[in-house]
Amino acid sequence: MTEQHVPPDRQSAPTRPLNFLLFNPDEWRADCAGCYAPASGSPPTVRTPNLDALAAQGTRFDQCHAQHTVCSPSRASFMTGWYPHVRGHRTLWHLLRPDEPNLLKYLSGAGYDVRMYGKNDLLAQASFAESVEEASNLPARGGGHGNPWPEDDPRFHSFLFGSGGDPQAHHDYACAEAGMRFLREAHDRPFCLFLPLSSPHPPYSAPAPFHHMYDPATLPPLRPAGAPAKPRFYEEIRRSRRLDELDGATLREIRAVYLGMVSYTDWLLGEVLRTLDETGLAENTVVIVFSDHGDWAGDYGLVEKWPSALDDTLTRVPFVVRLPGGARDHVVAEMTELLDLTPTVLDLAGIPLAHTQFGRSLAPQLRGAAGDPTRAAFAEGGYDTNEPHAFEGKPGGDQFARARSHIYWPKADLQQRDPLSVCRCTMIRTATHKLVRRPREQSELYDLLADPEEFCNRYADPAYTTVRAELEARLLDWYIHTSDVTPLQEDPRGQTRPRLGRSWAGDG
Repeated sequence: MTEQHVPPDRQSAPTRPLNFLLFNPDEWRADCAGCYAPASGSPPTVRTPNLDALAAQGTRFDQCHAQHTVCSPSRASFMTGWYPHVRGHRTLWHLLRPDEPNLLKYLSGAGYDVRMYGKNDLLAQASFAESVEEASNLPARGGGHGNPWPEDDPRFHSFLFGSGGDPQAHHDYACAEAGMRFLREAHDRPFCLFLPLSSPHPPYSAPAPFHHMYDPATLPPLRPAGAPAKPRFYEEIRRSRRLDELDGATLREIRAVYLGMVSYTDWLLGEVLRTLDETGLAENTVVIVFSDHGDWAGDYGLVEKWPSALDDTLTRVPFVVRLPGGARDHVVAEMTELLDLTPTVLDLAGIPLAHTQFGRSLAPQLRGAAGDPTRAAFAEGGYDTNEPHAFEGKPGGDQFARARSHIYWPKADLQQRDPLSVCRCTMIRTATHKLVRRPREQSELYDLLADPEEFCNRYADPAYTTVRAELEARLLDWYIHTSDVTPLQEDPRGQTRPRLGRSWAGDG
C-alpha cells in the first residue's frame, strides 16, 4: 500500500500546450515530508516516496511559506497573487467572487478544461460558472472515523479519532479517483486538474494501514509547551481544549497518526501520477504539489492551527513542481511564497496577467535558476474587534449553534470570549529572522539561525533592537506597496448620462 510510483525519465521540453495537475492537500507542513527532512544523514521520520520521487524529477522549494494559516484565506491568496489584506479575504467564509480574478478563471477563459474534485474553500457559488467546467466534493463510500472518547475525557477535543477504515472508501480517494477518471478520458484541449484534498487536516485519523504506520515511541521529540514570552493564546488553546491535561504519550500518538495521514496522502499522489503516466499525459503535464498551511500536530502541546499563529510549523509548506523538460533534482533554498503559484502557472501557460498581483513567477527556478537571496516571505492572520462578523462562533453563523460536544466548539468559544486571543497580526520571515507584529498583543521575534524551533522570543531583547527595527521598517514598506490594487481597466472621463430629465457635466 505504500509502494513508490516511479515516473519515467523525461528530458525534452514538450511541443504541445502544457496541462496542469494541481495536487493540493490540506494542512500538510513541510517538515513532515521525507524530501524536506533535515540533512542529518539519518532516514526521514515520515515516508513520502512519491513526493520524494517527484522532487527528484523536478524542483523542490525548500522555504515556501503560506500567506495565512487558515484554509479559505490561504487559498484566496495563492489563487489570486493577493495577500489576504488586499481584498479582506481573511476569514473562512469570504471566498473569491465573480468580480475578482482567480487562476482557474484565467485558465478557463484561455480555453482550458478546468476540473476541481475536492473541498471548496475557494470559490463563491457564483464564481464556478466562469472558473471550472466540473466541480465536485465527493463523499466517502463507507467506513470512516469517529471520536472514540467520552465527553468528560480530556482527549475528547484533541482531534485524536479512531482509524479511518478502507483507503479506497475515504473521501480523498473518491476525489482522487474522479480526477483519475478524467485523466483517462480523451482530451481535445489542454486541461487543469485541481485536486484540493482534505488530508492531513484533522481529525487525526488515517485509513488502515496508515493509521498505525508510525510507532509514537520512536518519533523525534516534539516541541515542548511552555516556551517563555509566547503569545498567551498558546496556553489559552491548551486550557480550552484540555490539552494541558494530556500526557506526552498522547501528543506523540497525535503526531504519529498525523504522519500516517501524510503517508496516505502521498499514496494517493502516487496513484494519480501512475494514471498520468499510463495515459501518456505526463510528458505534457506540469505537476505541482503544495499545501495551504501546516498543523501543530502536537508541537508546543497544541493541535490543528490558530488564525493568528504564524509559526513555521503552520506557514512553511511543501511546494514541489515537475515541469516537462525542466530542471531535475533542483532545490531552491531561498524564500518563496505560496502566492507565487498564480503567476508561475500563467507564465508557463503563456497567459498574460490582467490584474495587479504580488507573486513572482518561479519559471526560471523550474529551469534551474537560483532564488532571490534577499527575498522575505509575508503572512498575516487574525481579526479586529470591530469586525465581529469575522470571528468563528459568531452569532447567527453556522458555528454558533454547535453544541459543546462539537470538536470545534472550544475554538469558537475562545474567540467569542476573548477576541484579542485572535487579534490581527502580520509576519515577515527572512532566511535568518522572523518578526510577528501584533499591535494589541504579544509580538514575536526569533533568531532562526540560533533558534530554528522558535522557542526564545527576542522581541524585547535589547541585543536585537537593530534587527527588530530593520524588520519592522521592511514590514511597513511591504504594507505600503501591497495595501490595495488599482484595476488595469480604465473608465473614460467626461462622459455624462442624463437622468430624471437632468444632466451633469463636470471637468474635475
